[in-house]
Amino acid sequence: MYGRRGKDLVIRVPVGTEVRRRSEDGELSLIGDLAEAGQTLMAARGGLGGWGNPHFATSTNQAPRIAQRGQKGQEATLVLDLKLLSDVGILGVPNAGKSTLLTAISAAHPRIASYPFTTVEPALGVVDLGYTTFVVAEIPGLIEGAHRGIGLGHDFLRHAERARMFVHLLDGTRPDPVQDMDVINGELTEFRKDLANKPQIVAVNKIDLPDVAHRTGELRDLLTARQIESFFISAATGEGVRQLLERVGQELSTLVEEAEPPSALPVIRPRPLSERFSVSVSDDVYRVSGERLEAFAEMMPLEEEEGRAEFWRRLSRWGVVAALKRAGIRPGAKVCLGRAEVEWEG
Repeated sequence: MYGRRGKDLVIRVPVGTEVRRRSEDGELSLIGDLAEAGQTLMAARGGLGGWGNPHFATSTNQAPRIAQRGQKGQEATLVLDLKLLSDVGILGVPNAGKSTLLTAISAAHPRIASYPFTTVEPALGVVDLGYTTFVVAEIPGLIEGAHRGIGLGHDFLRHAERARMFVHLLDGTRPDPVQDMDVINGELTEFRKDLANKPQIVAVNKIDLPDVAHRTGELRDLLTARQIESFFISAATGEGVRQLLERVGQELSTLVEEAEPPSALPVIRPRPLSERFSVSVSDDVYRVSGERLEAFAEMMPLEEEEGRAEFWRRLSRWGVVAALKRAGIRPGAKVCLGRAEVEWEG
C-alpha cells in the first residue's frame, strides 16, 4: 500500500526572477534564475516516503512489525529578486527625459515630473514599428557611486543586466552631457564589467529647447570625435524619435541573428541525495555524515528494538559499521546521523 502523496506548492513569479536561499548565518546563495517563460525551479523538496513493514520482511522474519516514518520536507527561506527582461534599456542621469521618451514610444505611463528621481521603479513598454516590436525598459536615473548602492544604485543597475542593448539618453540642458555619459558607463563597468560592452545608441534629448538646439553642433562634434553614433531628439515633441527607433530596431535585428537557438526549458532541481558518507570522531561521539544515510536514520523507528536491529543491519550492508570499527568505536559510544542519535551496542 502507498500513503497519500503531498501536494506540490507552486508559486508563480514573473519571468526574470532570481531565487536565492538564505542560510542560517544570513548568507545568500543563488539556486535558480527563471529567465524564460515556463521555466520551473524546485526550491525545496518534500520528504521521502517511508517504507512499510513488508519492505523489512526476510526469510526469518516474515511479519515485521516496524515501518518507517515519512521524512520531513525541506524548509528554506528564499529571497526573490526580479530583474526585468527587456530588449532595450534606457539609461541616463535623473531627469534626462527617460519617462517622457518611454511614454512617447509605447503605451507605458510612467510617472513624469521635472525633478530628479521621479521614477524609482523600472517601467516597461512595447514599441511597435509596424515591421518589428521590441520591449523597452526605463532604468531609473543613475548617479555617480551607483555601483556602491548610492541613490538606490543596486536596485536600478540590476535591471540593466537583462537588457540586450541600451539607448543612452543625454540631457542636453546639462553642463556636460558627454561627461554624464562617461560617469554612467563607468558605473556599469564597476557593477559588472560586461555591461558597458553591450551595444549602445546615444541620443541627446530636449532639442526643442533653444539652448539645447543651439549647442547640437558642438555635442555632435564631441560624440563624432569619439566615433559615437548619435541622434538628437525631443521626447516631448517627438522630433527625431522615429529615426532613433528605426536605428534601434536595426541593431536588435543583428543581435537576433547572432543569438543561439533556444534550448529546451529545464526544470531546475536540487541534486539527488548523495550515497557517500564520512565518519568523524569528537569527544567519543561518532558522527556519520551522508545525506542518504541521515535521511534513512531520521525515518527509522530507533526507539523500538526491532527498528534498531534493522537499522544496524542496513548500516552493516552499506559499509558504515566497518567504517565505525576502523575509527575505533567502543560499546556505549554515541553515534549521530543528522538529528538521529543511537548508542553503539557492539
